[in-house]
Amino acid sequence: MLKKMFTKKLCLIVAIAFSVTLMSFVPNEEQNLEIKQELEYVDKEVAKSVIYLLDSNNYLGRTMVVISDKEVEAKAKELLEILIKDGKGESKIPNGFKAIISSETKIKSLTFNEGLIKVDFSSELLDTNKETEEKIVEAIVYTLTSIESVDKVIIYVDGEILTKLPKTGINLPSTLDRSYGINKEYDISSYKDINKVTVYYVSKYNDDTYYVPVTKYLNDDRDKIKIIVDELASSYLYSSNLMSYLNSNTTLLSSEINDDSLSLVFDEYIFSDQTTKDILEEVIYTISLSVGANYDVEQVIFNVENEEIYKSVIKVLENS
Repeated sequence: MLKKMFTKKLCLIVAIAFSVTLMSFVPNEEQNLEIKQELEYVDKEVAKSVIYLLDSNNYLGRTMVVISDKEVEAKAKELLEILIKDGKGESKIPNGFKAIISSETKIKSLTFNEGLIKVDFSSELLDTNKETEEKIVEAIVYTLTSIESVDKVIIYVDGEILTKLPKTGINLPSTLDRSYGINKEYDISSYKDINKVTVYYVSKYNDDTYYVPVTKYLNDDRDKIKIIVDELASSYLYSSNLMSYLNSNTTLLSSEINDDSLSLVFDEYIFSDQTTKDILEEVIYTISLSVGANYDVEQVIFNVENEEIYKSVIKVLENS
């Protein structure tokens, strides 16, 4: 009898000890909370940056990539590495896009000072065809000047400033900025009175929307904002791969620059819904990004007749 009781007590003690040991491996509710809080904190640290990559239609499209660096020089180098084919940044390229710089290209040095980035590439940068040669320069300039505080770029190849493209013979300014243009299109009949205007269009890959800037050379002496709106409101676009969501009946009634703002007055056709007085996000983005590419202003104010409908901050749009 005593032996049986002792055996039962021993079994009970062993069971309790096993249970206590097992519980020590199961995180309690408080531990779970700490883990979730840590994961949320990590998510908030993820940063993205604008980059210009080749899309499936051979346009340089404006898209976003995840980056790890925030300091200008490190960030610039990380973005350039994504532009290099088969490089260490290849996994960051979004679906529908591809890198443009030759895979053997090396970034030999990169410095930043007072708004200017100087970057020296190995000679493989120029190992490309005529069709891509100028687009490489455009991708580098537009990507680097998407970084806040970067305005200009000097491109070196093996220590020498790149001032001429060997395949096309195109001469380059020694210092490049966005005035150089991107995805260039020429619709001119005379070399007199040429107006250069950059217009942002909408493009899509599957369900993902992105924006494509096109620098147009035109014999048109009107104000650039009038050309922008007319181009976006046109029922005919030069390429079926580029879209505009602006109603073709939309009319720009007037425009005025006040300090750092461009105020635009439209008729009611700019609304996607006249009852709610909504303007499509794609319309706001294409007009605002186009304004930012052509005017030195910080915001765009959308008015319909005498009522202010929406105000966009260009720098916020450019970095989102």
